[in-house]
Amino acid sequence: MKGAAATRIVAWGIAITLVVLPVVGVMQGWFAAGRWPVTQLKVEAEFTHVSAEQIRSAVLPRLGKGFFATDLDDVRRAIGALPWVESVEVRKRWPDTLLVRIYERQPFARWNGNRLISRQGQVFDAPGADQMGDLPRLSGPDARLAEVVSFYAQARKSFEGRAQMSVVGVSLSERGSWSAITDSGAEIVIGDRDQADRRLARFLDVYPQLIAGHRGGFAYADLRYTNGFAIRWPQQDTTATPKVGS
Repeated sequence: MKGAAATRIVAWGIAITLVVLPVVGVMQGWFAAGRWPVTQLKVEAEFTHVSAEQIRSAVLPRLGKGFFATDLDDVRRAIGALPWVESVEVRKRWPDTLLVRIYERQPFARWNGNRLISRQGQVFDAPGADQMGDLPRLSGPDARLAEVVSFYAQARKSFEGRAQMSVVGVSLSERGSWSAITDSGAEIVIGDRDQADRRLARFLDVYPQLIAGHRGGFAYADLRYTNGFAIRWPQQDTTATPKVGS
């Protein structure tokens, strides 16, 4: 019994010491803000859109403090505020090094002209977004972003293997009408989504015959007719409306 009591006393003594030591350390300046300053910065990043200079500018004002006083959350927030940063990992390595791992946003499409959508589905602003012409062009109300992305995938699938053209963008109007843009710049007005598959299939079924003799392709197609659609050819004011079975 006495041995067990002595063990408990020793254990409590160790626990109390572990609690008191940090307090004593602070009191004596062991963990003071300027003690063991962080002077080294090591960064892992793709450096595709985020530059080393941007990272240095965000981090340097937060270095120079003591190893224990450097606020990792503060550093993480500063780097995370950069336009192209998706996520950040920050940790310390004794005695003077800050390790940073940066994951950049991967743009999937342009949104409403001057914004971008990441592959994680986040809309963000970034310098030069309006110059990224190789990205799909999507537009519509912000609240219906997911629906627009879904329709874009649906429209691309409809064109696969059925015409010598592809869909590079879609838009949803405030009134709920859908349109698609082809790689030649032609606009295809589709209308309601619940009829999109049927209307696109009807258009693509006769497209090879329609395009025969028109090397420049069409400029505009309106598929909202009950039994057909309207086609406008480049540099022509007249509109032809072939009638096809519904």
